Amino acid sequence: MGARGLYRTAMADLDMIRERDPSILSRTEALLHPAVVAIWGYRVAHRTHLRGLRRTARLMSTVARVVSGGIEIHPGARIGRRFLIDHGTGVVIGETAVIGDDVTIFHQVTLGSVGWWHDQGRPEGTRRHPEVGDRVVIGANATLLGAITVGPDAVIGAQALVIRDVASGARVLAPIAEPRPRRTHRTQNHRRRAPVAADRARRDHDNTSVTFPTW
Repeated sequence: MGARGLYRTAMADLDMIRERDPSILSRTEALLHPAVVAIWGYRVAHRTHLRGLRRTARLMSTVARVVSGGIEIHPGARIGRRFLIDHGTGVVIGETAVIGDDVTIFHQVTLGSVGWWHDQGRPEGTRRHPEVGDRVVIGANATLLGAITVGPDAVIGAQALVIRDVASGARVLAPIAEPRPRRTHRTQNHRRRAPVAADRARRDHDNTSVTFPTW
């Protein structure tokens, strides 16, 4: 890719941030978005990785991670165009992850493996991380593990744990928390006293019926 191609890619990244983040009003402001540092750092590191300079690529990735506030993208991952990491902190993208075009993910998303104790038994070159299709949205703190495939236009909700393939256009949502009455020391004492009070009232009623005849 020549200088003109790099320029077009950079402008497309900035325009993409303006389109998807209402708080960004200009390309200049988009330059301060944490996703810019992470994505541009990844693009340089990925090209370096493909040339066989793995240690240099890892160094670039580490610097981008520090500057972006904790977005860790392995240089070996393959990421498509117009990729947005909104807010960004705590994102982890593994070495063999594949991400399509126009994908949006939020903070604390993990595209990881199922663990080295499983992956060391795989043949060399086998994919260990998720493959995410075009236009997929992944909510905050979602975790996708293993060599699964997420089809295009799917939505992964916040807090979801995904370890199986997801069909195109599907929605995967985590259970929603339901409010419950708060159990305090006072309410617990009230619950303990309630049966005693009811039994006492019943005895008083029985005694009253004996003391006062029903004439």
